[in-house]
Amino acid sequence: MVCLHATDPASVYLSARARVSDLARAHLDRALYADRTLIKHLSMRRTLFVFTRDRLAAATAGPGARVADSERRRTVREVEASAVAPDGFRWLGDAEAAVLAALDSHLELSSSQLRDLAPIVDVKIRVGGAGRWGTDAPVGPRLLTILSAAGLAVRGTNRGGWNVSRPMWTSMPRWLGSPLDRMDAAAGIAQMTQAWLRAFGPGTANDLKWWLGVRTTDVKRALTDVEAVEVDLDGSVGYVLPDDLEPVAGVEPWVALLPALDPTPMGWADRDWYLGPHRVMLFDSNGNAGPTAWCNGRVVGGWHQEPSGKVVVDVVERIPKLARTQLQREAAKLTDWLAGERVLPRFPSPLFKTVTAR
Repeated sequence: MVCLHATDPASVYLSARARVSDLARAHLDRALYADRTLIKHLSMRRTLFVFTRDRLAAATAGPGARVADSERRRTVREVEASAVAPDGFRWLGDAEAAVLAALDSHLELSSSQLRDLAPIVDVKIRVGGAGRWGTDAPVGPRLLTILSAAGLAVRGTNRGGWNVSRPMWTSMPRWLGSPLDRMDAAAGIAQMTQAWLRAFGPGTANDLKWWLGVRTTDVKRALTDVEAVEVDLDGSVGYVLPDDLEPVAGVEPWVALLPALDPTPMGWADRDWYLGPHRVMLFDSNGNAGPTAWCNGRVVGGWHQEPSGKVVVDVVERIPKLARTQLQREAAKLTDWLAGERVLPRFPSPLFKTVTAR
């Protein structure tokens, strides 16, 4: 994997558990909060991920910087339109400096503590326009989004449980123990492209554009920089790394139960080859994957929990009896691992809504 999706906090643990034998929650807690070898960081498509430290600089330089720049421009417009300040650019610079000064002077702060220490951010701006869909929203979370995507602020310890997000905030240099390495955007996008091709290739330029949240020109340059090789994907042009051209050896039959927003179902923009006709049932209207059940490289259904905590597999197509048995065994293992705790996806799929409403 390149990284783990962290918008839904439980998915970090469940995605890791699906891939690492005998993983306990304490193992991931230690990596996230004690050793800090894994970092929660907002990057591609304004989405929260967990990255390894050696990938953090590239994720920030390329996709993260684009998010920060876009959010800054939007905030400047809305600050001025909301009459918070006549010069939105200057106001934003002062507000960012105030938040960073507060973070630099304290080990960790909650968002409410940040408002107290940097009162300049304790204002609301009009978002969504002046019409009926517009609403007044606090500017503080937007500032933290900007500073996070820019690699200046970071989520520290979590005051909630493993499946609840209540982060404390700190500066990136304090959390890492040193300033974040810097590189130019093109180098960052190239490194992330190489990592994606290593994990998900072959894939299309459209896959990469969507996953990275960058421009077509950025993708074309990155593919050239990593010397990607064109391959045929059933009539479409795909790409692989130059050292990844050998045929892939066959694997033993396998099954898996992956959580909502797992990086595998969220790995490509073009998904019919592993989803078949099931996209409408297993993804919401915004393209967020719900919990999925896999058999031999294809999605064959989803899964949910009963009120007791028991994991139940929801198969939506005919599969071999052996595969169905294997999925039931995996469901029993996941039930034991969850130990009675229920996980409710933040973005439930239509299938999840249907089976849990019965």
